[in-house]
Amino acid sequence: MKQTTIARRVEAVGIGLHKGEPIRLILEPLEANMGIVFTRTDLGISFRAEPQSVINTQMATVIGNQNGFISTIEHLLAAINGYGIDNIRILLDANEVPVMDGSAISFCMLLDEAGIRQLDEGKKVLIIRREVEVREGDKFVRAVPSKEPKFDYTIKFDHPVIGEQRHVFEFSKTNFIKEIARARTFGFLKDLQKLQSQNLALGASLDNAVAIDDNRILNPEGLRFENEFVRHKILDAIGDLALLKAPLMGDYFAFAGSHDLNHKLTLAIFADAKNYELATLDAKLLKEYERVFA
Repeated sequence: MKQTTIARRVEAVGIGLHKGEPIRLILEPLEANMGIVFTRTDLGISFRAEPQSVINTQMATVIGNQNGFISTIEHLLAAINGYGIDNIRILLDANEVPVMDGSAISFCMLLDEAGIRQLDEGKKVLIIRREVEVREGDKFVRAVPSKEPKFDYTIKFDHPVIGEQRHVFEFSKTNFIKEIARARTFGFLKDLQKLQSQNLALGASLDNAVAIDDNRILNPEGLRFENEFVRHKILDAIGDLALLKAPLMGDYFAFAGSHDLNHKLTLAIFADAKNYELATLDAKLLKEYERVFA
């Protein structure tokens, strides 16, 4: 199996979650072994999608350096990861990826428009060889060896609308589009009011997030899935783990995970070479993991 990129250049315009201003997003093909590269066209600087590029994980995953940054990259990366795209350049004229509808489905549509092209180099995968866990109190994220990769996520909120939810997602492109891509980000009205008083989340609306007050969902259309909240957490994790630079061949478990714990997990995996193997997907490996690329 070969590495992939997109077949042609595509672009879109969307609103930034925090600034509330239009942002131009362009996706371009990239040659083999280049990975995922973000470029700030307004600053003329680029960042690779890798753990070392992460500079903040408080409200979103943010990559950058002293010269600039790009925020809220996880939903776009989830679509790229879900589609199994290995090499792509992402150009933005602002410091965040547009929020679109708060899920990854708009990015999936953009990738469908671009198409996928095979390259000459063999596809690389990151195989988990032994369990790696990051834990903070009762919260944890964990990567475990597996030949049928899945995401097993549990959340628990002291809120009548959310409560405790669990979803198990068997990783494949088909399943990603059907089960995960449409799950929207969510937030509490009291938190939004606080953020907007600090000139943050100025672009947030019922068009790009599930909003919750003390006891109900404010969106007139309701939820897209009964457990949309935990499905979105899986979407975030798929995006965060795209920073591993190759598809994860292993199970991911989480209880009350976060962008921060996901980032720490990527660092922990790479901290010891015994934890993983970066392998080229030959015929034998493809047979073992073929469902992932369905």
